[in-house]
Amino acid sequence: MGNELNHFDEKGNAIMVDVTEKNITQREAIATGTIFVNEETFKRIKEGSIAKGDVLGVARVAGIMATKKTSELIPMCHPLMLTKSKIDFELNEEEKSVTAICTVKLAGKTGVEMEALTGVNVALLTIYDMCKAINKGMVISNVHLVKKTGGKSGEYLFEK
Repeated sequence: MGNELNHFDEKGNAIMVDVTEKNITQREAIATGTIFVNEETFKRIKEGSIAKGDVLGVARVAGIMATKKTSELIPMCHPLMLTKSKIDFELNEEEKSVTAICTVKLAGKTGVEMEALTGVNVALLTIYDMCKAINKGMVISNVHLVKKTGGKSGEYLFEK
């Protein structure tokens, strides 16, 4: 199955790919993205003093929830029974940024790249939502798949 697009039938209609005959394999995807904030916002996120509450705690839960709802957001994604969904954060004092890292796993017939990417995006959007009262100029950037394992196409590692 090389790089052909398989979300279309012979007439060009959008379809959900039939994975019935695919083998169940262990699959994992890791995605990341960064939100750049101003100095005050960074300080308050780090201190936990944003008026709406624990920004990173809420963003973590939102990202995990998003991974489980990906098929409801992306039309051709299969509903999946995830066995792991994790969001971590790295704060960069120098850049005044927060990087979200989402790891998703399952044993299944289709990959979890979209779930990892959705988790990262929703975690970052949640940070934006919780901090927008003090900083509307935040920038979400560099959202991408870092690693993917399992399935017919094997391993993928992002190269800078």
